[in-house]
Amino acid sequence: MTYKIAVIPGDGIGREVTEQAVNVLKAVGEKFGHIFELKEVDAGGCAIDKYGEPLPAKTLEVCKNSDSVLLGAVGGPKWDTLPGSQRPEQALLGLRKGLGLFANLRPAVLHSALKDASPLKPEIIGEGLDVMVVRELTGGIYFGERGRDNDSAFDTEKYSVGEIERIARVAFEIAMKRNKKLVSVDKANILESSRLWREVVTGLAQEYPEVEVSHMYVDNAAMQLVKNPRQFDVIVTSNMFGDILSDEASMITGSIGMLPSASLGTGKLGMYEPVHGSAPDIAGQDKANPIATIVSVAMMLRYSFNLGKEADAIERAVGNVLDKGYRTGDIMSKGMNLVGTREMGELIISEL
Repeated sequence: MTYKIAVIPGDGIGREVTEQAVNVLKAVGEKFGHIFELKEVDAGGCAIDKYGEPLPAKTLEVCKNSDSVLLGAVGGPKWDTLPGSQRPEQALLGLRKGLGLFANLRPAVLHSALKDASPLKPEIIGEGLDVMVVRELTGGIYFGERGRDNDSAFDTEKYSVGEIERIARVAFEIAMKRNKKLVSVDKANILESSRLWREVVTGLAQEYPEVEVSHMYVDNAAMQLVKNPRQFDVIVTSNMFGDILSDEASMITGSIGMLPSASLGTGKLGMYEPVHGSAPDIAGQDKANPIATIVSVAMMLRYSFNLGKEADAIERAVGNVLDKGYRTGDIMSKGMNLVGTREMGELIISEL
């Protein structure tokens, strides 16, 4: 079968890590008999330099006509002085809105081989960690009415029943495929929008009697993530809370360079990208960790193409390479073998 994929390398280390992910994708195609048609397009800072805008219409059109999108990273100090509406990060918002992507999946996985990299004590981490944060992506305070009034400013947190129900349904479906345990995070003791959130999640839970559902205030959830992260399996929460908690969860794993993400809508089309940024300070030096982007490809295969066996093969290959002691600089520890971006990609392909 043929799958059409739009590839957006972006800025900084984006091109380097995306190159290795594409190589892995090609290796999977050869091994399992799939054809991946790749079309490279521009977005972010490089698009501003070329076209004067972060998200050219042509890029969005190619993405809409693809089966999935692979994104490297966007942004960098070079464009920090631009007005907010013209910054590279606007490409991300434009892609999410233009492609109808409302659910952001961010797994925080700590491989047992890397448990020493976590800032938490070994007795807290145990033999590893696997938490999935499901974040609502196109509503809430980031998209509500905002403005300034003389010497004050305001941003509005607003959610509809439909917005909450569709993200909660995604979380329930993921929980059904994992350990059937879901924690919904809100601030229902204070916020009216959170009270509606809790009502909708509670109502939807009746459709998923096998899933154990609980509710947790966001401040307690932030504390519990560092106190006892293994209590969590799937977390579902609003845009801003999810932004913060997923970053906290990612740091527990020891390196943001290890973590993938997926942004999904109602259909199969999704956008897959590493959690990390463009890291311009190490761009072009063969130092970046490509694993987050490579595992993002595994998420693409699983969630957009329903190729679970192929996704498992990538994740197993990554685990094998780590078990053999190979590390990029961000996850390096004593006694391990230091490798660069390209060699890490080659090692993972060899395991495949």
